[in-house]
Amino acid sequence: MTDVESPKTRRSAAEERPFVLVTIGTNDHPFTRLIDWIDAYAAEHPEVRFLVQHGYSRAPSAVRGEDFIEQNRLRSLMRQAAAVVTHGGPATIAETRQTGHLPIAVARDAELGEHTENHQPRFVARLDSSGMVYSCASFQQLTATLDKALAQPGDFRLAGDPDETTAAVARHAGDLIDLLAPTASEERPLPGPVRLPADDDWPEVTVIVATRDRPGLLRRTLRSIVDQDYPGRIITLLVYDNDDPDHTLADDSEERPVRILGNTLTPGLAGARNTGVLASWTELVAFCDDDDSWLPHKLRSQVDVMRAEPDTEVVCCGVRVIYDRSEAERVLYRTSVTFADLLSSRVADLHPSTFLIRRDAMVHGCGPVSEDIPGSYGENYELLLRLARRAPIRNIPEAGVRVLWHHRSHSGGRWQTISTALRWLLSQYPEFRLVPRGLARISGKIAFAEAASGRRGAALEWALAALRARPTEARAYLALAVVCGLSADRIVRALHKRGRGI
Repeated sequence: MTDVESPKTRRSAAEERPFVLVTIGTNDHPFTRLIDWIDAYAAEHPEVRFLVQHGYSRAPSAVRGEDFIEQNRLRSLMRQAAAVVTHGGPATIAETRQTGHLPIAVARDAELGEHTENHQPRFVARLDSSGMVYSCASFQQLTATLDKALAQPGDFRLAGDPDETTAAVARHAGDLIDLLAPTASEERPLPGPVRLPADDDWPEVTVIVATRDRPGLLRRTLRSIVDQDYPGRIITLLVYDNDDPDHTLADDSEERPVRILGNTLTPGLAGARNTGVLASWTELVAFCDDDDSWLPHKLRSQVDVMRAEPDTEVVCCGVRVIYDRSEAERVLYRTSVTFADLLSSRVADLHPSTFLIRRDAMVHGCGPVSEDIPGSYGENYELLLRLARRAPIRNIPEAGVRVLWHHRSHSGGRWQTISTALRWLLSQYPEFRLVPRGLARISGKIAFAEAASGRRGAALEWALAALRARPTEARAYLALAVVCGLSADRIVRALHKRGRGI
């Protein structure tokens, strides 16, 4: 069969048959289900030309197939096609939309051996509900959708210039995420303080402190909670993780009780925090790490926001980072953070020791802290992603917590665990692949972790992935520096002294 885009074989518009491009990406799992559907449709529609990029799947029998197609040529084919059928990969969907097509998407199903993770059905369903793709889960749906696309091609074309710039494509690709609603990114001023009458009650707050092997620092943490200028009752649940509880820290006072628990769930930070959340009964819960301390006004200013805005589910604030006798303030100077913001940037200023959360938003809403993340690394960021899907996160742009970074940090030096956890995050949130800056950030962190672990090949692979997504991604260059012999610990120490991290 003649190559569809060759100028030598182009016929007039009146003579040329409609052309459908099918692309299933480069995943190494077979997707023969879609190949069979296209073969069956083509057998009933000889008037339609097909080209199937089949990757590692077997080639189609009724139409032309190619295993892999170079990216520029693939874009050219997409522009020529009357319709484009894709798998549920975010990058492929974004590429299709960039060329002006509304993708006809068939999600890979992990239960059928078509993928290792089952995120594609969830992702495609979200996009379909927002009108961003046409989702087809059966041969009958695909047949009806292709018939409509060929009969009414205008319904499957996107308005706008298909040759938009990279920056514009990134913004346009954001539309693929149903949670990136325009109203979600609007900045709202914080409400003024809500001063309650003297005879009124302030809501009780439960503070969950997960701890392990830090008795000296822990006592300072507990004192900072007890010393809050908050008028209401504060219950502290001290959850020991893989450590013998110190019952001498228990306090039966009426206004500032401290209760001792053992982690009854998965060992690690996530399980310990969930133990505390499930043991609490108050409307509001807060987290504090066992080596951090709250500034006296922290809790009162956050509860003021919660009381003024009943729909707000999370309030954070800034931090003061203490490292090696140096102190740096990290304050996010905006009052509203959306799901889109979190995809684009880690927003590291939103530290877990600043979280004040409505308990119901977790227990009966987005779910508890994930205990599936390897080593509980980044569990607070992943929780924010889920909470931000429900509603924007509110932030008080002033420091309310002193955060201690030190050489005994439980997350320090676990480079291979960090790499594994970040790769898990990418598999759970395919939306990252539609946000180049966010994808570059995560890929760059993986590259640095792999380099620090001595895995040069993997570090180079991830560094290149980061630079392809965003050529200015600094973490990729730091990873390359480690590959070339610079000490990873030296880089981390230099960043910590400035209140920064990888």
